[in-house]
Amino acid sequence: MIEISERDQVAILRMADGKVNAMSIDLCEAVTARVREHAQARAIVITGSGRIFSAGVDLLRLLDGGVPYVRKFLPALSTMLATVFSHPKPVVAAINGHAIAGGCVLACAADRRLMARDAGRIGVTELLVGVPFPPAAMEIMRCACVPQYFEDALFSGATYVPPQALERGMIHEIAEPDALLDRAVAAAKTLAALSPRAFAQTKRQTREPMLERMASVETAAAVEEIWTTPETLERIRDYVAHTLRKS
Repeated sequence: MIEISERDQVAILRMADGKVNAMSIDLCEAVTARVREHAQARAIVITGSGRIFSAGVDLLRLLDGGVPYVRKFLPALSTMLATVFSHPKPVVAAINGHAIAGGCVLACAADRRLMARDAGRIGVTELLVGVPFPPAAMEIMRCACVPQYFEDALFSGATYVPPQALERGMIHEIAEPDALLDRAVAAAKTLAALSPRAFAQTKRQTREPMLERMASVETAAAVEEIWTTPETLERIRDYVAHTLRKS
């Protein structure tokens, strides 16, 4: 599910769960555990296998599990995102292909984001699916996006090719596909060369307002209530059926 390697004391975590690295409870918990286990690494690079970074939430599994699954999934998703976003060491996303919805948010939780040229699209499609953003996802996107593009990215549900994503702040750099991982490791090493304590403290200070909003129990409860209504599950079912017909 997560392939682990190391280069120059930089841990490389490669998601390898099916064809699209769809986010299930198991994948979310695996990413959380691997990030925490590599707290002693100088830095972490997160990437995907094949041509997709992550297609976001595994909607088929969510529909199969229904409300009980959703109530377990949302905390697992939020914990994964917050763990990556608040990790005290540098985290770099090497976006090897499509990064959609939750996949986009996971990438944006990293300190530095590189995307392979012409490899895919990135964006948050949650509102097209019919679900609101959990607090962790909302705050990560608020932190990543250039302010003038933030609300449009959320409400349009658009996905962007790398140059458009660069303009909007979703990524920092476009790399040639065969050089993506090398460039990501180099970026991780550059950040890791800073004083670890100073880096961690500065990261904590810059993200403290977002982390406080992520912890809002009231907002999380409101989001869960919408995710678990029959109307929302029907919207998800319609979106899946429409998407499968297109593919």
